[in-house]
Amino acid sequence: MRIRLFGHYWQLSLVLLWVFESIVIFGSGVLALSWLGTSHSALMWLQSAVLAICVMVAAVAMGLFSRRLRDQVAGVVLRITVAVVAGALLGGLLLYMTPGHRPTWLEVVGFGAIGLFSLIIVRVAARGVIDEDILKRRVLVYGAGNNAARILALRRRNDQRGFKVIGFFPSPNEERVVPADRLVKGDATLSATAAFHEIDEIVVAMDDRRQQFPLQELLDCRLNGIEIAELATFLERETGKVHLDILIPSWIIFGGGFRRDFIRRHSERAFDVVASFALLVIALPVMALTMLAIKLEEGFKASILYGQPRVGYAGRVFRVMKFRSMREDAEKDGQARWATTNDDRVTRVGKFIRKVRIDELPQLFNVLAGQMSFVGPRPERPEFVTQLAESIPYYDVRHSVKPGITGWAQLCYPYGASEQDALEKLQYDLYYVKNHSLVFDILILLQTVEVILLGKGAR
Repeated sequence: MRIRLFGHYWQLSLVLLWVFESIVIFGSGVLALSWLGTSHSALMWLQSAVLAICVMVAAVAMGLFSRRLRDQVAGVVLRITVAVVAGALLGGLLLYMTPGHRPTWLEVVGFGAIGLFSLIIVRVAARGVIDEDILKRRVLVYGAGNNAARILALRRRNDQRGFKVIGFFPSPNEERVVPADRLVKGDATLSATAAFHEIDEIVVAMDDRRQQFPLQELLDCRLNGIEIAELATFLERETGKVHLDILIPSWIIFGGGFRRDFIRRHSERAFDVVASFALLVIALPVMALTMLAIKLEEGFKASILYGQPRVGYAGRVFRVMKFRSMREDAEKDGQARWATTNDDRVTRVGKFIRKVRIDELPQLFNVLAGQMSFVGPRPERPEFVTQLAESIPYYDVRHSVKPGITGWAQLCYPYGASEQDALEKLQYDLYYVKNHSLVFDILILLQTVEVILLGKGAR
């Protein structure tokens, strides 16, 4: 089951797990400080809260609450260890900066040890519970044709965590593609079938709605408390992307999302400025070392920065700034090319800074200039935009928000180097454009830490 908060769909089981683990890690802090500390109770509660918040933020950054997490037990334990160590150190440093709230480092180490043990026990015990049917929405699909079969194509475990398909109710005069064993049995009406199977939601997935649309039956189901969803909305919610092959203009026009109001615009800009300044201060030493490394590899006459035209908000072209990671003659013939795996145009320094995303740091100045946001669809080159807009429907919709240094597509899909990759990434970009919010931006920014640490999708 998924719930909608702050304009984004969240997996209910993962939300409950986050709440429970937050309580556990807070309790670990109270336990450690009461055993090892001498602080009075009010201070102990505050110290435990700060340490717990830091650990849970680090846990989100390490992908422990991502629906895309596929690690086995060893991988999950490693992520928990990194999150607890990083969170305990960060929390300890924050408390240390306020003399009246300082814990001893023995207390911080004790908190880390108890918290690590507790979270591992909870997570291992919860692995089976997360996918229990009791937390899943019981779904009946109205239709048994090509559109309905798209739900059967959702084979990834993380795409099926929120629901359980009870069966498919065939629509009259529709060619049946869904296997016969997945059809609901009997000659009962749609509303009677939904009541018998205790259905929570009906997904309307007819191939042609003009053929005997069951208006009265769906109305009866809705009045009985059963949710009714279009196929496009259902797939968007469960997969975190907008499926272009079933998208129609009216869904965009009359559906929710695609907000661009006063509060969103100004909160986005404030977030961009604060986050960019903060990261610049932290990253200045890294940027200085990168500039030195480029000079040492290619000579002191070699250029450090590389400006490349990209298409931004409302189709305006601007120059995105990056540390140069390719040879200066990489496109000496003037022909724009996709980056490829093991691209021989990439320098040795360039290979490393691309892997850990250091080459993107100069784009912070693009953000401060208002040309980009911290979070948004990645800006593409004008040559590719022209080509892709002609072959991919709705491609220009991604230009209705500012491009970003990181984005939802970068978290959900590996580096794209073809038209097919661009189509797949566009579906995630459209999900972001439809559902973007300040909280969603912060979530994406935190999960980008995992992408950088694990070097996902770099070329």
